[in-house]
Amino acid sequence: MSELLTTADGRPLKAALAKAERSKRLRAVLLVMPLFIFIFFSFLYPIALMLFRSVENPLIAEHMPLTVAALEKWDGKEVPDEAAFAALAEDLVAARKSREIGKIATRLNFETGGLRSVITGTGRKAERWEPPYKQKFIDERAEWGMLETWATLKRLSPTITTVNYLAAVDRKFDVQGNIVQVDPNYRIYVDLFMRTMWMSIVVTIACLILGFPVSYMLASLPLRQSNMLMILVLLPFWTSLLVRTTSWIVLLQTQGVINDLMVWIGIINESQRIQLIFNAQGTVIAMTQILLPFMVLPLYSVMKTIPPSYLRAAESLGAHRFLAFWRVYVPNTLPGIGAGCLLVFILAIGYYITPALVGGQDGQMISNMIAFHMQKSLNWGLAAALGGILLAGVIILYWVYNKMVGIDRLKMG
Repeated sequence: MSELLTTADGRPLKAALAKAERSKRLRAVLLVMPLFIFIFFSFLYPIALMLFRSVENPLIAEHMPLTVAALEKWDGKEVPDEAAFAALAEDLVAARKSREIGKIATRLNFETGGLRSVITGTGRKAERWEPPYKQKFIDERAEWGMLETWATLKRLSPTITTVNYLAAVDRKFDVQGNIVQVDPNYRIYVDLFMRTMWMSIVVTIACLILGFPVSYMLASLPLRQSNMLMILVLLPFWTSLLVRTTSWIVLLQTQGVINDLMVWIGIINESQRIQLIFNAQGTVIAMTQILLPFMVLPLYSVMKTIPPSYLRAAESLGAHRFLAFWRVYVPNTLPGIGAGCLLVFILAIGYYITPALVGGQDGQMISNMIAFHMQKSLNWGLAAALGGILLAGVIILYWVYNKMVGIDRLKMG
């Protein structure tokens, strides 16, 4: 039997090595822990909270428990009986005393327009009523005699609901509980999502077309000259995004610099000035200029690593210069192209300031609607649902890129 290897102090060598490895892993974990905590509280937790807010719906269940209980067995075929109206009266009185009736009315109004005034108006008078309640409610507001009002109450009874996601894709539940499209006059979110995708794709393609030759020139020039030109590429980062966006308003407006220049050159006359602002075209132009460096930097970092001898070797073997460039050089830049396109597209679909200032009505994107619901309408559930769909789209894009190109080939530098 072979002799057991030991350390200088007599411990088994295998156990000593295992202890040293454990200590090394523990030190690595402790070093990474502050970064993990920062990422968790600044990134992962807010996203999880947003996704939960998109399905959370505790307001009706907490503040109208008697009505929720009375509607559990309601079949939705006719207006509920007297017991449901009595429960509603008691809940409205209690909600008014606790000062929660405004929140309840606002939440119901998000789902069915006009219910805010119905709830608040009825709540003021319900505490003076005596049984029976049913006819008093209907006489006060005709909406209490409609199935849609009670269907809305029952639909919002669960504490977890999908109504926000349905609203985010222009769908809703009807009185019978079927999923149907909303009225054509209120179908805005699907069109906004499609416009956001289309504009983001156009901006990404424009950045690629403009950024590829710039990156190629930077990679081909001597280091001293390329560094000077790289400063010009990075110069926009030293200027406020708000200032850059505002400057595009000066350039693109009807009486702006670009129209004046075209009139002066003779491309158009004074009566043919082009509307380049407060529309989708202005948004695309401004976003392309702002996001262009995010395409140039990944492309340049990849092109700089491609040896010039590849092209010379292809030409020496009989390939035309353009064919050598297309068949040899471009395939080697695919990691940079993929990284730049992915980065620009993800930034573009979530852009807010530029569409808000330059886009006008035709150039608005889904991020502007999310901001509207967060800041003005205060419908945070719908805003979270819109953000959740946007996040799902980014994850799907990331997955498709991994399947087609391979995330291991993604190179930012």
